[in-house]
Amino acid sequence: MTPSDRSAFTQPVIVTDTSAGAVAGDRNCNPADVSFWRLIREDYKTHNSEFFSQGFWALAIHRFGNWRMSIRWKFFRAPLSLLHRFLAKACEIVCGIYLPYTVQVGRRVRLEHFGGMILVARKIGNDVVIRQNTTIGIKTLADLDARPSIEDGVRIGAGAVLVGRITIGPNSFIGANAVVDFDVPPGSKVIGNPGRIVPV
Repeated sequence: MTPSDRSAFTQPVIVTDTSAGAVAGDRNCNPADVSFWRLIREDYKTHNSEFFSQGFWALAIHRFGNWRMSIRWKFFRAPLSLLHRFLAKACEIVCGIYLPYTVQVGRRVRLEHFGGMILVARKIGNDVVIRQNTTIGIKTLADLDARPSIEDGVRIGAGAVLVGRITIGPNSFIGANAVVDFDVPPGSKVIGNPGRIVPV
């Protein structure tokens, strides 16, 4: 992929799918086309209706953290923020999953297994599967806002690392332990460290 191709691929995604408000966490970034409780039920079914699924609880806490931002009066929101902070820290300690509420998460996202998940993405799309020991975040302290965007239908294998201001195209597969710091076109398969795109 040439630099011009890569630029053309990433520009519309970055402009249309994120906003300063969403990144700052000053609004409810749960999917707007579904109610909070219906979203929780959908996440529950996505995790095979297993009540003790740690991936489900991590998402439920994340959804709650966003829902509380729809309460505009800070006086009423404050106790909910304290509760969310407690639950998020408990999830990080017990489940080993760090998923800040500032990450924009789509529908039917599945966090398979548990442990060692650091999911500091800009956006995680619909129907995404993420397995254990996955790291998603910044590449350098020089740009703390340079976080990956993961489009719909992406599958991320165990131990994968995705860093930087990159976009993982729809329906792509990131192999186990792959290290990715570049844009991935739709429908691609990436393996290895450093990551490389291989024929599907």
